[in-house]
Amino acid sequence: MSLESFLAIIICSVLRKKMQTKKQWPKWDRLLILGIASAISLIVLNIIFRSYSQLIMWLGHLLIFAILYLVFSKKEFHFTKPFIYAFLPMIIVSFVGSVTELVNRKFYNEWDDYFDIALFFSQLLGLIMWLITRKQMKALEKERLKLEEIERENKITEKIRAQLEIEVADRTAALLLQKEELEQTLSELKSTQALLIQSEKMASLGELTAGIAHEIQNPLNFVNNFSEVNTELIDEMNEELNKGDINEAKAIAADIKQNLEKINHHGKRADAIVKGMLQHSRSTSNVSKEPTDINALADEYLRLAYHGLRAKDKSFNATMKTDFDETIGNINIIPQDIGRVILNLITNAFYAASLPSRIEFGTGSQGGLRNPQIKHEPTVWVSTKKVSDKILISVRDNGPGIPKNIIDKIFQPFFTTKPTGQGTGLGLSLSYDIVKAHGGELKVETKEGEGSLFIITLPIT
Repeated sequence: MSLESFLAIIICSVLRKKMQTKKQWPKWDRLLILGIASAISLIVLNIIFRSYSQLIMWLGHLLIFAILYLVFSKKEFHFTKPFIYAFLPMIIVSFVGSVTELVNRKFYNEWDDYFDIALFFSQLLGLIMWLITRKQMKALEKERLKLEEIERENKITEKIRAQLEIEVADRTAALLLQKEELEQTLSELKSTQALLIQSEKMASLGELTAGIAHEIQNPLNFVNNFSEVNTELIDEMNEELNKGDINEAKAIAADIKQNLEKINHHGKRADAIVKGMLQHSRSTSNVSKEPTDINALADEYLRLAYHGLRAKDKSFNATMKTDFDETIGNINIIPQDIGRVILNLITNAFYAASLPSRIEFGTGSQGGLRNPQIKHEPTVWVSTKKVSDKILISVRDNGPGIPKNIIDKIFQPFFTTKPTGQGTGLGLSLSYDIVKAHGGELKVETKEGEGSLFIITLPIT
């Protein structure tokens, strides 16, 4: 007789019984009956056609594996898996024996007794696992009954909730008038908020103005100097041409060409700075993302922020350190928006790094203390790094850090640690919203007395 056929009959019969308790009987009943009928047919065929026992045995294997596939692939049968595990040892031992007999009959005949012993112990193990599973299933059934009781209680609760909803609906009708008034007030607040946001943008542009002037002055100086040199070289070239020294004239012409290339380069540099300033100042409501070199953007705003602060306060000085990942390439962002975020973080970092050893925060609490014997050198680190499918932009300072009691408030609108009149409290809030709109994150890590680290995380695509 085929062990697989008997197992198929047992498994299908138990599944039918268990599916009845789960109220899924009509959907799978015919398929399970077909499995039982197939198993019975294989047993009958094995009795009648003994010469085809090997073929019938493999059909039994196929049938039992089809049943296992059904159990493990259909979610309706997942609750029967513990029961099926009891039969797996017998199925595996029987299948291994059949394969061994098919591949090497001589070896199978020599070790036939051991296969029988393994089959016996697998049956014993299956019986033990079935008893354990049965006990567990009874416990699960008790749990199911308990859940049904909870469900009945939930229905009663639902009726009470429905009654409460009626009462709430009556009260809601009374609040509709107040809602309309609040909506009008909210509309006015949104208009005011838009004006404040634009004011913050223009304030950041003001912070950049001095730095932009410094950055534009450098290429303009190069343009002026090379223009003066070219004027002198042209006079020299004319003298050499009058003398008939063509080679020397060509050499001078080559120098003039190089100078013109440098003039063109620095002219484009000044043009790029002006365009960046215009982008920074304009509205971004209708601006789309574009491929941007994030390293160049971060480096640009680092220098602009530094020179802007230097222009406002000649005594200001700080060390700038960069570590850019050159493997990043271009990423799709709105450059003026992300530039605004980077500028805000860098400006804040310079401000924090330049604070004295003991500071007074806006909440009235005192920050960390530095060792007075160690000379403090304000330092700001800006770095980029590619991690998997994301880009990390980090801005770190060696300031006094952010106290624990205000760390959860720094991204709230209008909250600031700067003295009155020196900050709107919108910078970090707007930065947080901009990064979120790009599908990224803005996080802060800080330790009092050691500085703060802001990390912008942006997706590459």
